[in-house]
Amino acid sequence: MDNNDLGNLKLLECNSQVAELQTILRDKNTTRSDFKFYADRLIRLVIEESLNQLPYTHCDVETPTGAIYEGLKYRSGNCGVSIIRSGEAMEQGLRDCCRSIRIGKILVESDANTHEARVVYARFPDDIGSRQVLLMYPIMSTGNTVLQAVNVLREHGVPESCIILSNLFCTPMAVRTVVNAFPKLKILTSELHPVAPNHFGQKYFGTD
Repeated sequence: MDNNDLGNLKLLECNSQVAELQTILRDKNTTRSDFKFYADRLIRLVIEESLNQLPYTHCDVETPTGAIYEGLKYRSGNCGVSIIRSGEAMEQGLRDCCRSIRIGKILVESDANTHEARVVYARFPDDIGSRQVLLMYPIMSTGNTVLQAVNVLREHGVPESCIILSNLFCTPMAVRTVVNAFPKLKILTSELHPVAPNHFGQKYFGTD
């Protein structure tokens, strides 16, 4: 995919640590215990960078010594929304960074015959339309599930520009699908690769 077609996609800096985590998660010989440990590490890095994409505003605080410090704070309320089930793997990483953050959930299922995605369950904070939303979904192969989730968020009053997709692995096809449908949505991922590790959810939750 040409860089000019990436829209609001941001890739996590691919340093040696990130590359090692990606390698471990793709290795078929990685035990479930190690998989979860290293997945949580990569999730934390992605969540931290996702938080950097949120809007901030300047604020002054007084230090214990009486000095005034010119700092930053979040500009408005934030919340997380996980796409069940794999997205729930990212919830603890978000809570570790934001202790009291509200987290909603969306369940999207695909028809066994047509593979068409549809939302069967959604639960959000009542005021989600006035919040910045971190949409959590670790593996994006086609983008269809994310399209349905974003449509539901928009139906609940969330502007497209206020949604950040926090993702671990996605394919170029999936990015193209989502960017074409929602050009104002922000996407933060650790890797673009034609083959996504679709075993993630089963391995993480021990259902493989």
